Amino acid sequence: MIDYQPLFHALRNTPLEHWLDNLPQALNQRLDTTNHGDLARWQAALEQIPSLPQASIELQHGVRIGHPEAIDESTQAALRQALQGLHPWRKGPFELFGVHIDTEWRSDWKWQRVAPHLDLRGKRILDVGCGNGYYMWRMWQAGAQLVVGVDPNLLFLNQFLAIRRFMPEAPVWQLPFTLEELPEPTDGFDAVFSMGVLYHRRAPIDHLLQLKACLRPGGELVMETLVVEGDAQQCLVPEDRYAQMRNVWFLPSVPLLERFLRRAGFQDVRCVDQAHTSTEEQRSTDWMRFQSLPDFLDPENPALTREGYPAPLRAVILARKPG
Repeated sequence: MIDYQPLFHALRNTPLEHWLDNLPQALNQRLDTTNHGDLARWQAALEQIPSLPQASIELQHGVRIGHPEAIDESTQAALRQALQGLHPWRKGPFELFGVHIDTEWRSDWKWQRVAPHLDLRGKRILDVGCGNGYYMWRMWQAGAQLVVGVDPNLLFLNQFLAIRRFMPEAPVWQLPFTLEELPEPTDGFDAVFSMGVLYHRRAPIDHLLQLKACLRPGGELVMETLVVEGDAQQCLVPEDRYAQMRNVWFLPSVPLLERFLRRAGFQDVRCVDQAHTSTEEQRSTDWMRFQSLPDFLDPENPALTREGYPAPLRAVILARKPG
């Protein structure tokens, strides 16, 4: 499916070299098609991607690969059909030889809010809960030396591979594991991203401590998560669901989240962005045909979810591990 040998080579003589003791075996076991019923179907979709000419790559303003004029209509139709075989596409969008993958999320909008606050040049980066890897391509374009993403969802891995086949030399890798399933990445990364993960964790402080352990001294955490308005005492704990999601455990205020980070030992904690999620930023499309944010809001009052909670508000928090 994917040759991880260049990644293994890149890990040598780094604080992550001990990963090589068991990571290759763990990958082989995880990618065994006999253990995952849909994996063979997704791999078949990858194999149906037609042979395409060498492509131009544009990552400054999105993830745009190839020109529409470079292939004929039948090849473009075959490419579209193969990529549709990897439905649903949640993070993006992507442009491949004129095929516009109009994903559920306008992740490019979120990146525009985050990127001005970052300096990723020459850094080794971990993206926790990376999805299909959209942000990792933007991180690489921003100057990262190595980007490693972790996400256990094998559909997302196959979507990542569909894009990576056009950039096979890029130092951008996705590992199909949770953070807990990885060997300890002690002090291994210059920057760690956790975007859209914290509210799915039952023990938020434990998650923050895990993220801090991944960072070298002086390394930076980039956290994006759902929050609520209020002071340092304010936290929303949904009774059952939040915006129809069962796996949302808590939504802190920004001051409370900043306190969590300080209690976990981070320094220079600061919020650099807050934004309400609009139904233009998250919605159903031909590439994600299930329900989305417009279905999760109160039809009489879109400032509330269907459960009566405040509609999604997201914040970006930066923090540093002490040097």
